[in-house]
Amino acid sequence: MAERTGVEFAAGGRGERCHGWLYEPYGTGPFPVIVMAHGLGGTKEMRLDAYAQRFCASGYACLVFDYRHFGASDGSPRQLLDIDRQLEDWSSAIAFAREHGNLRPDQVVLWGTSFGGGHVMFSAARDRLVAAAIAQCPFTDGVASLFALNPLSAVKVTVLALCDVMRSLIGMAPVMLATAGPPGSAALMTARDALDGYLALVPDGAAFRNQVAARFGLKIIRYRPGRKAGDISCPILFCVCETDSVAPAGPTKRYARRAPKGELRLYQAGHFDIYVGDDFEQVVADQLEFLRRHLPKKQRGAHVDL
Repeated sequence: MAERTGVEFAAGGRGERCHGWLYEPYGTGPFPVIVMAHGLGGTKEMRLDAYAQRFCASGYACLVFDYRHFGASDGSPRQLLDIDRQLEDWSSAIAFAREHGNLRPDQVVLWGTSFGGGHVMFSAARDRLVAAAIAQCPFTDGVASLFALNPLSAVKVTVLALCDVMRSLIGMAPVMLATAGPPGSAALMTARDALDGYLALVPDGAAFRNQVAARFGLKIIRYRPGRKAGDISCPILFCVCETDSVAPAGPTKRYARRAPKGELRLYQAGHFDIYVGDDFEQVVADQLEFLRRHLPKKQRGAHVDL
């Protein structure tokens, strides 16, 4: 059981704020806390609550947040996916968790999925106080993901991205690009399972837009967070889908082996399968087993078996 409250925190020094949920186990804290965020264009409503509820039931608080420009968080223009800003949001979320009176600053865990899994690797490498990290079907290499994209789609994305950059220079509204689309379309994810798999994560009635500012299409290839694996000093669990059509498993497995305290779990599943059904049950069980081994039992407060 868990109690969920809405929270917000400043991010980036521009007067903008990230909004999220804080799940706290019943009992007396302070609790170890898992800081959680989604992937490419995703928001916290897209199954992150399912993970947080399971973690919280096992005694871990969870801070689940939306990146700026997405979901409930501030930021204009909307749907702007800026890697540097999202990494700032991670740093701000970690700082908020450490300063919260009912959370343990020495037991902050990072959890990210898909593009957020790459952010977890980057953030854990630069923050040596992180206790542990979990990267689920992580985006680790922009070049590898580019080769996974249909060539026709790559051309379409590039054209829209260039148009968006030119419009941004004169203050015009962004050109939008679909986050997920059918094969051959102008979208960031065009594998056969991408559109249906991505949209299946959106709950009925949720305010969601399947698009990002197109300029991101020029930046994704240069983002290679997997190269940070060797700098991650904390224990980190890589949960890799063997048939991943978005974040290819091969490069991720190679990067995972460079992490000094890295652990690798493989699943016969696609990129979007891991969020639901039996694959979800298995990955959550593996992640909880990892957490129990690497975070010591709570020494005071509620009697929760971690």
